[in-house]
Amino acid sequence: MAKFISYPLILVATLWACGTSENSMEGADEGELGAENTESAIITNVTVTGNENAYTFSVTISSPDLGCNQYADWWEVTDTEGNLVYRRILAHSHVNEQPFTRSGGEVQVSPNTEVYVRAHMNNSGYGTKAFRGTVQGGFSAFDLSTDFAGDLESSQPLPSGCAF
Repeated sequence: MAKFISYPLILVATLWACGTSENSMEGADEGELGAENTESAIITNVTVTGNENAYTFSVTISSPDLGCNQYADWWEVTDTEGNLVYRRILAHSHVNEQPFTRSGGEVQVSPNTEVYVRAHMNNSGYGTKAFRGTVQGGFSAFDLSTDFAGDLESSQPLPSGCAF
């Protein structure tokens, strides 16, 4: 009888632990399962085409879009000093398209200028998962402080609304 009772208890405890967000994130890499995935847009890839001072950046974003009340509303390129180089406005949510890639440009940088590429959520601001690199050397994942160049959050261009 004790074995019969213990199996259901183990099953219930296991299901409870897996369903509890606090427990399910223990030991997980923050970039994979942490708060970033439920609150922030995460850059997952950056590719670049074009010519010096006229590059097109293709940026892949994974974001917890729910509709116009919560969506990734832009991605941007900044220099390492926190100056806005380029911003691509995202006019609608991508609830059923995750991750998604959007291109933008002309991004005016030289091939060896190091820049950051980061995304922004309309309701929670900038996340920490960005990309860093150069057109010449390529881009890779980088943890960027959420308060890095925070004043850019109110700099133009800004979204004028959300289509859906």
